[in-house]
Amino acid sequence: MDPREEKKINKAADAVRSYLRGRVPEIGIVLGSGLGKLVEKIEDQIVIPYREIQGFPVSTAIGHKGNFISGTLGGKQVIAMQGRIHYYEGYDMSEVTIPIRVMKVLGIQYLFVSNAAGGLNFDYNVGDLMIIRDHINLMPNPLIGPNLDIFGPRFPDMTHPYDLKLIAKAEEIAAELGIPVHKGVYVGLSGPCYETPAEMRFLKMVGADVVGMSTIPEVIVARHSSIPVFGMSVVTDASLRDIDSEYKIDGEAVIKAADAAADKMTSLFMALIASI
Repeated sequence: MDPREEKKINKAADAVRSYLRGRVPEIGIVLGSGLGKLVEKIEDQIVIPYREIQGFPVSTAIGHKGNFISGTLGGKQVIAMQGRIHYYEGYDMSEVTIPIRVMKVLGIQYLFVSNAAGGLNFDYNVGDLMIIRDHINLMPNPLIGPNLDIFGPRFPDMTHPYDLKLIAKAEEIAAELGIPVHKGVYVGLSGPCYETPAEMRFLKMVGADVVGMSTIPEVIVARHSSIPVFGMSVVTDASLRDIDSEYKIDGEAVIKAADAAADKMTSLFMALIASI
């Protein structure tokens, strides 16, 4: 175990706790690119900028404001990350995932993660929602290095990275709300460049339905601590069978597509959180 890492996590958790006025969050939420609308539904908010937490990384990605938001959602005490930390920003994986460790220390019992992702499955369209049932990790594993025994074992099981009961409940709620959802596999790359056509074909061949640059390190660290996880992707660009010379993926367009679908995801997340 690395005592310096444990000390850093506890110090950051103490800093966040000093803002919470005795609140103990039950659910942690990570909001991806363009998906910040859920924050508007959180009641009795306390906003904690990452820059106010000593030694804490600051989000620099487009569409990521860089705050913890504490409050009530679906009748539960939650703490939401309004913007996540990415490996491509130049942080190491311990920094990318420290928010999850901090939320664990603060007391979360569940983790909800969301992201904007590129479509690989030809059946997916821009604005579709996909419940993540599994993932393929093509980024460095955040558990490499000395194991933090206080959080979990050296070799954590990843048979069910996304909680089957939460997935089943989400499908039930989506049907009740009339929100179409897919269920598929998310593949995570380091970024920051988008994928080449050959890479997209390869990723599709190995079983991925959508592709992104986040989420998986957070899920691995949460599962290391046996925290049940629910994940959802918003499809922000569709996979094309034929890519012409004028086609390109634009970061601003990705944000706009995610924002347009955020209301559906917000409704589903709120109902699922209320059901726990």
